[in-house]
Amino acid sequence: MCCCGPCAMYRRSALALLLDQYEAQFFRGKPSDFGEDRHLTILMLKAGFRTEYVPAAIAATVVPDSLGPYLRQQLRWARSTFRDTFLALRLLPELDSYLTLDVIGQNLGPLLLALSSLAALAQLVIGGSVPWWTVLTIAAMTMVRCSVAAFRARDVRFLGFSLHTPI
Repeated sequence: MCCCGPCAMYRRSALALLLDQYEAQFFRGKPSDFGEDRHLTILMLKAGFRTEYVPAAIAATVVPDSLGPYLRQQLRWARSTFRDTFLALRLLPELDSYLTLDVIGQNLGPLLLALSSLAALAQLVIGGSVPWWTVLTIAAMTMVRCSVAAFRARDVRFLGFSLHTPI
């Protein structure tokens, strides 16, 4: 659902068809300038184009080198995920079931993680211990999503994304 900016390539003819929509990003009536790669991917999918993962592709990009910029990046990405999910909802029935799972996981996952964390914190304050089911729930949600990705890509390295959940 998101072809990463520095890693994505588009046909010029496809991009030309969507350029006006892409340049005029609005959310709730206000101009939006974040998550442009996710927005463009969804516009492409809505227009009937498809995305393809190319495991042999190599790309370079600049990444945050300290915690503050990294957390700001993650917040921007989360905002674009939630915003563009509304654009993508009508697409889900037409897309691959994995993409539907991914969209649901990207949106419900943080909510369930937050609820589980709050429940664990409340249990810790009230009862003095963290319930085992909280840790199990978080680990299970993460491993299911990463396992499906690893299976589909036939690459065990996708399991490493489970380490991203606590962040």
